[in-house]
Amino acid sequence: MDGTDHRILAELTADARVALVELAARVHLSRNAVKQRIERMERDGVIAGYTVVRGAAAARRVTAIVMVYRTDRMRGAHVVTALERIPEVVRCDILSGEFDLFVTVRADTMDRIGEIWELIAALPGVENTVTSLSLTRVIDRP
Repeated sequence: MDGTDHRILAELTADARVALVELAARVHLSRNAVKQRIERMERDGVIAGYTVVRGAAAARRVTAIVMVYRTDRMRGAHVVTALERIPEVVRCDILSGEFDLFVTVRADTMDRIGEIWELIAALPGVENTVTSLSLTRVIDRP
């Protein structure tokens, strides 16, 4: 990667939807040259994909943290497999210490959080859960 590639990457990081013509003008290359460089960076794994950053309206979703204690102490994958099927489960970490799983749930309503909690608590192998709700997000890093 050269300096132009780094500038293209910085511009795409700031706005992945920038038009190729505009991006080309910013880095002083032709549209086709920029397109080829982007395609090469995608092939080489420098650019792994594009994403959507939710705006303030979408950020109003309810976030819950569910700490899960399992009876089998993580000997099987069936609980994690079941959690993967719940679209509102956005993160699941395996922990050391008293609890086995740290599950982050984001849903549109408190009712849906309650439904998901019931699903998790009813999973075979889940012995106990502790759930906390996020009141305010003060740091949000990718």
